Amino acid sequence: MSLVKHQRQKVFHVVFYISLVVILFCVTFPFLWMVLASFKNMIDILNTAKLFSFRPTLQNFFDVFGKYEFFKPMLNSLYVGFASTILSLVFGLPTAYSIAREKQKLFASIILIIRIIPAISFLVPWYILFIKINIQGTYLSLILAHLLVALPLIIWVMIPYFEGLPRELEQAAWVDGCSRIGTFIKIILPLSIPGILTASILAFIFSWNNFIFALVLCTNDTKTLPTAVFNFVSYTEINWGGLMAAAVSITAPIILISLFLQKYIIKGMTAGAVKG
Repeated sequence: MSLVKHQRQKVFHVVFYISLVVILFCVTFPFLWMVLASFKNMIDILNTAKLFSFRPTLQNFFDVFGKYEFFKPMLNSLYVGFASTILSLVFGLPTAYSIAREKQKLFASIILIIRIIPAISFLVPWYILFIKINIQGTYLSLILAHLLVALPLIIWVMIPYFEGLPRELEQAAWVDGCSRIGTFIKIILPLSIPGILTASILAFIFSWNNFIFALVLCTNDTKTLPTAVFNFVSYTEINWGGLMAAAVSITAPIILISLFLQKYIIKGMTAGAVKG
């Protein structure tokens, strides 16, 4: 029986690792192809026989940041992404804490409904409102539009995290004379660093990748990266090399930010441990 059990476990492990390799290949191959294509010329990109064997070139990246002036949209995306994320944290963290501690289920349901409704449904009212108050095409209009999705996202990510923190920590702080606001800032927020970082990354990624809001609300001065990609598509041709180089330039910062913040998330989890 032990021999049969050992064989079954061996077969299970083989099947498991084969399935894992297949899934990883399906997930990573498009990204790998994008990276490889960014270093190819147009002829090599269209030639499937030269998937891996080609002479690499940096001309696509030179065109992206030189000919197509990608620096300005990148700075715009950074500015709008950081601003909308910070504002979402400022308003979202106290809101999530209040909902978690006071059990404000109706308020939470309203926020969830706003999150479920497609963001494009708010686009026309936003556009009319921004024209009325004369901020259409500005950074402020983009930041406010991104808050519509980032704020409910941060609130709903943080609600269960705040609910998981023991109330005894707050009660001990109150006994020591700390105010409710002081307890939230000095105790709750430091213990919530992993959740805050996770929510911040998700909100920033949404802002960085958002296309529909930028397409309608942007001007040439406030154009962000997703709309700048349109420069590589024309009526007669598609500059695949430049498009792939632009896609790598858009994707790489998000990957680097996630990898950089990963160790801080782990550090925040260990720092938040409570000794009995």
